[in-house]
Amino acid sequence: MREAVFKNEVEVLLCLIPLQKNGACTEDCSFCAQSSKYPTPINAYPLVPKEEMIEGALKAVSIKANRYCIVTSGRRATKEEVYQIAEAVKEIKKNIPVKVCVSIGSVDEEDLKLLKEAGVERVNHNLETSERFFPNIVTTHPWRERYETIKKVQKAGLSTCCGGIFGIGETDEDIVDLALTYRELNVNSIPLNFLIPIPGTPLEKNSSMTPQRALKILALFKLFNPYAEIRRCGGREINLREYHEVAMEIANCLMAGGYLTRAGRPPGKDEEMIKKLGRKLITKRGEFSKNKVEV
Repeated sequence: MREAVFKNEVEVLLCLIPLQKNGACTEDCSFCAQSSKYPTPINAYPLVPKEEMIEGALKAVSIKANRYCIVTSGRRATKEEVYQIAEAVKEIKKNIPVKVCVSIGSVDEEDLKLLKEAGVERVNHNLETSERFFPNIVTTHPWRERYETIKKVQKAGLSTCCGGIFGIGETDEDIVDLALTYRELNVNSIPLNFLIPIPGTPLEKNSSMTPQRALKILALFKLFNPYAEIRRCGGREINLREYHEVAMEIANCLMAGGYLTRAGRPPGKDEEMIKKLGRKLITKRGEFSKNKVEV
């Protein structure tokens, strides 16, 4: 399916998502170290200055990422924080050759207009799991609120990046439901995370899934969403293990440079793998070369 849709199957895209505001989150997502509800060892800090956001974009370019996402903790960014992020994005777009995304929680039409005018091209907002299972991992906000936020992003004319996390107790049906929801929404990018159990969170004792199950999840999302960029993100090394390279045949987008509160592979390791497999890093285009086919 990937080779049928993406004519040049050797292309690989990297993205970087450093945290620009960390911890002290009022929400109770069971897998997350940033929640103030759990006794997790985390270095909480407020939104960083504009200069640090710009440094993050420079780091993205240095590791050959074509996308840089400004990420903040919390249910939503304040109006002042949205303004500060927009000002940083303006400077980045003037001087640094990288696509800019944001992941700042719930947003309204005013926020989206400001961010789009500043140069933001894509907004991340994960549904995480199916609507049925969502109350088992989050009780402080409803799944439907997240769904409606995605619709607002699309209405504003911005690209969507919406993913999930697996190994949290979901069933096969929950996985299929989420893949179908993203097919219905026609999202542009789907970041797939596999649980890294974090001490202090309710899911700290969950064990990692088998590499074969992780591969099946990647394949399912690609088959259901052939035109979306399927991204391997948090927990990819721990859960895919010996199949980490094999997974490139399914999902040739990677999150590099760490996964918010957890370190990932050193960027050089990913570049080594990409070269070993005869692939090519794409650093300037925002999308793959696509060959439209009936699917």
